[in-house]
Amino acid sequence: MGRSNSPAELLKQLRSIELRTSRLADEQLAGSYHSVFKGQGLSFREVRAYSPGDDVRFIDWNVSARMSDAFVKVFTEEREMTVMLVVDVSASEDWGTVRSSKSRLAAEVAALCAFSAIKNNDNVGLILATEVIEKMVPPKKGEKHVMRVIREILDFTPAYLGTDLELALQTLVKVCKRRSVAFVISDFVAEGYERALALAAAKHDVIPVMLIDPRDEELPDVGIASVEDLETGEEVLVDTGDPQVRKRFSESMKELRAERERVFRKLSLDRVIVRTDSDYVRPLRELFAKRARRMGTR
Repeated sequence: MGRSNSPAELLKQLRSIELRTSRLADEQLAGSYHSVFKGQGLSFREVRAYSPGDDVRFIDWNVSARMSDAFVKVFTEEREMTVMLVVDVSASEDWGTVRSSKSRLAAEVAALCAFSAIKNNDNVGLILATEVIEKMVPPKKGEKHVMRVIREILDFTPAYLGTDLELALQTLVKVCKRRSVAFVISDFVAEGYERALALAAAKHDVIPVMLIDPRDEELPDVGIASVEDLETGEEVLVDTGDPQVRKRFSESMKELRAERERVFRKLSLDRVIVRTDSDYVRPLRELFAKRARRMGTR
């Protein structure tokens, strides 16, 4: 992304994000995170005498036969999970016209998800992607590891500018052998990733986190402007004073967003929209609340 932060500035940004997101994870998300993201399954704990109301499927017939009485197996949830952060670091993520760039927003959202995960003793891993896989950080636990993950997102300078979400999702499926929770953080200005997204969603709990800036939706009237495609470098002159030009831009972006929504609905994915001009905590909190209601945990 070419951020070129000085060490002092990077440390300042890291500290700011750490203080804010760690506190938010504690106060607003950690409990609901635990209730809506389940572990890998059940592990055997013990055998005890059958009680009325116990699930007959868990009767241990061998023990019951030896003891001449009914005994059931008791299981506990394997709580530990892996949370993968798949973050788009292509050039379009440097765009931002209000409070911050999409890349800074991505770092804060990723930090909030990561701190929520480690407070539940889960592992956190990272995939940074453009048109190639720029970097991968294997899943680990602990606050020190989370700070490394945030630092990578915040200060990473990619070698390429474009976006290939298909490759990013294929890599997620390839490197994560066990079912994981995968937050895919991107503006999703890309094509051809639908099949890869479907395959990833079949194996993992995939949550698209869409990053949106107001200028993604509406072109400002600033007269004749030279507009550069951040990912190709191509420049064109655009008459932003022409209402028809602004209308066509707005309509094309609405169509793109509608297509993304259609794909997410088709795959029954819980997508989240976070904006550079709004608070990002509320959408995540609403996501967790929605999942909790659907699962009957609240």
